Amino acid sequence: DVKASAAVSFVCDWLASDPVCFSIGPGEHLRLCPQDYTCCSSQMEETLAHQSETDFLSAIDDTSQFLHTTFTQRHRKFDEFFRELIDLSEKSMNQMFTKTYGRLFTQNANVFQELFVELRRYYSGGSVSLTEVLSEFWSRLVERVFSLVNPQYQFSDEYLECVNKHAEQLQPFGDLPRKLGLQVSRAFIAARALVQGLATGRDIVNKAAKLSAGAGCVRALMRQWYCPLCRGMPSLRPCHTLCLNVMKGCLANTADLDTEWNNFIDALYQVSEKLEGPFNMELAADSISVKVSEAIMHMQENSIATSTKVFQGCGSPRLTPGRSRRSPKESGGNRRPFRTFSPEEKPTTATGTNLDRLVSELKERLRPMRGFWVSLPHTICNDKNMAADVTNEDRCWNGQTRGRYLPDVTGDGLMSQINNPEVEVDMARPDVRTRQLIMELRVATNRLKHAQAGQDTDFMDSKSPPPPPTQHKYYDWFGCPTLFLEIYCPVGFQSNPNFAYLIKLVKVLLSS
Repeated sequence: DVKASAAVSFVCDWLASDPVCFSIGPGEHLRLCPQDYTCCSSQMEETLAHQSETDFLSAIDDTSQFLHTTFTQRHRKFDEFFRELIDLSEKSMNQMFTKTYGRLFTQNANVFQELFVELRRYYSGGSVSLTEVLSEFWSRLVERVFSLVNPQYQFSDEYLECVNKHAEQLQPFGDLPRKLGLQVSRAFIAARALVQGLATGRDIVNKAAKLSAGAGCVRALMRQWYCPLCRGMPSLRPCHTLCLNVMKGCLANTADLDTEWNNFIDALYQVSEKLEGPFNMELAADSISVKVSEAIMHMQENSIATSTKVFQGCGSPRLTPGRSRRSPKESGGNRRPFRTFSPEEKPTTATGTNLDRLVSELKERLRPMRGFWVSLPHTICNDKNMAADVTNEDRCWNGQTRGRYLPDVTGDGLMSQINNPEVEVDMARPDVRTRQLIMELRVATNRLKHAQAGQDTDFMDSKSPPPPPTQHKYYDWFGCPTLFLEIYCPVGFQSNPNFAYLIKLVKVLLSS
């Protein structure tokens, strides 16, 4: 008792300037700390409890900061880069087509301008179908080129519609629209999915890191961090395993993000690899001018056969006033209003191989993000300011006094906290906010998986093959997808006696 009293006197001297530290004495008034000799008043205990919550939330925020910073910076860099690629592609086309085609291009520049307007709108998240955008571009282009290779005729809007109908069968641009469409669609879908995925990652980290510590968590935090101070041992750190049990209890719901978080990180990694390879956005942006020019040349070189078949199907068009009727061979055989690019004229990008560097940096930063949420207790407790070193288990605070902490370390996630000796966790009430984050992660992962296959989830038809399989199976439950129940019920929750009540609640919500 004398030794304990001396220790308490030391702490009281240390806190002498604090008006809430009144006297040394028994601790029967304490609600959170052991009720032995203490220098903490009830008011001080309450103040320290609030401080422990603040310290905990600050630790979460500090630990997750690198995630937030990475997603924010990578999102900005990729977004700026992709937008620059689109701008450079349009600028390159304007410069080279003006040089190559002169007035013919400037008179029809709106066709190309509209293409890039729609490409930007798609990339920015607009409700735009790339297939429809490119189809509309080629339809408008075939009308313009057909008129230019047959200048002796006047074509009405109805006649040009007929030309478009025959173009589907005649393929005046050869296979180039299909090739360009495949290349551009894959690249733009992957680029948009990656940028949206990085924004989603940033937002989810923001939400997941903004926790609210429950009463049971705050009690445990106070007991491990500040009760030693009230006992006169301000420098004594909690035992490492004590800290782990407290953190696993406080972060039980957050740990349940782990599976979907890892799936999401893997999907981001795989999409970035696609952009580095077959879905390369740099190559796709560069190829627009080249392939469009080659398509125009293909149509001109085959203009005689194309015009003949169109005239057969659509009828003879009206002559332009002052023009005489000539055969397709006479009218188009020797005229070359267009020419293709020479190799030195083909577009290059000022950004060079920046995409490879950006993707490499992103992949390097994504790797350590796997398992972040489930390992968060270990990350915090490995901080020397938060807990004693694992090698110091006999000289640490075990929750009551100095000594080894004997209870086993509990598992991860909500359902593993049933036997947590430090934090009382209500497993019958899963955290709705965490389940909503799981939903957001699943939706984002699904979009990324489809992007890996060159598919846009906003414009999928019934013929599109499914994305790579996930770990989740979906069944109908009371006429609705069990995705709802999977999100709002953690694994193993079906065995909980409150599950039947939740089913009833879900039915009420769905019927309201």
